Amino acid sequence: MTENELSKIIIDCCYQIHVSLGPGLFESVYEEILYYELINRELRVERQRPIPVIWKEVKMEHGFRVDLIIDNKVIIEIKSVEAIAAVHPMQLLTYLRLTNLKLGSLINFNEVPIKDGITRIVNNL
Repeated sequence: MTENELSKIIIDCCYQIHVSLGPGLFESVYEEILYYELINRELRVERQRPIPVIWKEVKMEHGFRVDLIIDNKVIIEIKSVEAIAAVHPMQLLTYLRLTNLKLGSLINFNEVPIKDGITRIVNNL
């Protein structure tokens, strides 16, 4: 499955979750439910995967953790905030660059409608 095909499934799952639960829950709740929905669609999903960061001769094994990685192709960064800050898309782009992945979705479940809370971030796709 391509990154774009995966993205359609991810967006559909987020929409279904948002319609049922609405905004206002913790990010961890949305992450758990999205994880459940994606594995039930028979996708391979990693949660809170630690990603190393290397700077010169220093290697931090756990430089950061990615919320979700789908089929080792798409990163999902989940938020439940009043407004996405300018740093959030840049953060996801950095995650994509450091993992050599091509597509990420920044999803703010606190937006109504949910489509306004979904930002697609690409890294040389």
